[in-house]
Parts: sequence; structure tokens; C-alpha cells
Amino acid sequence: MKKVVYRSLLIIGLVSFGGFVQAQDLVKEGAEIQQITAGHQFTEGPFWHEDGFLLYSDIPANKIFKWTPEEQKTIFLDPSGNSNGITDDLHGGMVIAQHAGKVSQLDAEGNTTLLLDSYQGKRFNSPNDLMVTSDGTLYFTDPPYGVQPEDRELDFCGVYRWKDGMEEAELLFDEFETPNGLVFAPDESRFYVNDTQTGQIYVFDIDDDGTVSEGSLFAEVGPATNNGAADGMVVDENGNLYSTGPGGIHIFDAEGNKLTHIETPETVTNLDWGREGNQTLFMTSPTGIYTLEMNVNGWW
Repeated sequence: MKKVVYRSLLIIGLVSFGGFVQAQDLVKEGAEIQQITAGHQFTEGPFWHEDGFLLYSDIPANKIFKWTPEEQKTIFLDPSGNSNGITDDLHGGMVIAQHAGKVSQLDAEGNTTLLLDSYQGKRFNSPNDLMVTSDGTLYFTDPPYGVQPEDRELDFCGVYRWKDGMEEAELLFDEFETPNGLVFAPDESRFYVNDTQTGQIYVFDIDDDGTVSEGSLFAEVGPATNNGAADGMVVDENGNLYSTGPGGIHIFDAEGNKLTHIETPETVTNLDWGREGNQTLFMTSPTGIYTLEMNVNGWW
């Protein structure tokens, strides 16, 4: 098992009290980054289920795996449509983004039902990351990673949203080179999308009538390198944003100020919170899953 130990890691939160800056300890003192699964080809899309287990995708293996502390890893769905992101559908099931050009519903028994596979009659590229908000609206990104150039039908990579009853997904933004991770602020008034190629993170505000802003630059983790890239993202209860990037996990406050960088023993591809209090940070990597115990409660 690979481990990195954090001893009294102080994170500077930009909260001023009488001219002083308050220090926040986000990582539990003495916490170790631990690898809990190994032997995979390329894992992604971690999702902690409220029933006490983790689901995650191995994209090239075309499988979704299930992990529990007792049983370790077992196969949950095979084939998975080269699934990536997995999220809660608010009705006891899940929604998965599939590099095979689809977004599907997934029930607890591993049965899938197609939700979406095209925009204006053209196949999606390879749906990647997704979230369902509290009103049941699905948001997802559609980069080109899982489709061969000759098979592409859309000449752009979009960010979309869809809700039950809509005839097709609504295109929100099409100016990213490679849109990837997507996450909402705790109050759902804004969401963030990062671009793997550029390393930029954009923020989109949502008005009361549902209108989405054009988006603006929020932060940057740097262009993709051989030791990481902008990919999966989560937020904690304080609205701090955690994004994968070169060298590990980059953490920003709600204003886009860099708080810290957590080094990881392997490239990290995506993140999710889980276990009691949502204080365990699950991290996917090419070979397997890692965890790190935090002092802050996770949100998304």
C-alpha cells in the first residue's frame, strides 16, 4: 500500500479576524493517503452510495466496481458502456456517463435504462462527468476522449443540462476544448467546470429563473502534464473547491483563491466524499482507489 502522511498540515483560509488570517486544518493530523484497491487499468467516477459502499468505473475495462470495507472490490456492472461519472438520481438509483456516447439510469441491481445519446440528432462525443441537483436537473460534460475522430458527429465539446420531460438536452456552453469535471456550489447558485487541456476552471452563475451565465474564469491548476490534469472536482461544506491537477489536488476558496495543494503518490483522476460525516476523500487513479481522512465535511 502506498501512503503519504500529513502531520499538522495547516491550510490558510482567507478569513480575516481583526487583521489576522485564520488557519484551518483541512486534513486530519497524522492522516495517511491509503490505497484501498489496485490492479485496475484506469479508474474514474467514484460515487459513495448512502448504503455504505463505493462505486467506481474502470473505463478501459468497461466495468463498474463496487467496494466495501468487508468485501473489498467486486464487479457491479459488466459491460458498463465504458462508464465514467456516476451520481445519485434522487430516486434510489443512479445516473452514469458513458464514453460510448450515452447517459443512462442505473438501478441497484445493475440494470441500465438509456436517458440520452444525442444532441440535435447527432451522437454525443463521450459523456464524462455529471451531477443531479436537488430539483432533479441533470448537468453533464461531453469531451471527446472516448470517441474516435472519424466517429465524431458533433464538432464541439459541450456542457449540457436535462430534466425529465425535456425532449433533448439543453446546450449551455460549447467553448471548452476538453470540458471535464463538473460540480455545484453547496447552495446550487453556481457550478464549476474545468478544462483538462488548459487547466482552467470556469464558474457559471444560475439566476432565479434558471438562466445560466456565460461563465468566467474562476481559477487555474495548470495545463495537463504526465503527473496530472484538471479532471474531477468536489466541494466541501464551506464552499471550498477541490480539483485534481498536476501533482495532486488543488484546493481553492469560494472566491477562487488558492488555499493549498495536496500531493498524492499517483496521478488523481477524480474525487468523492464518503463514509460517516462525508469526511473521507476518495480519490481515483489509473491503478486504483485512494482515501484521505479530512477534518472538513464534504458536500458534493
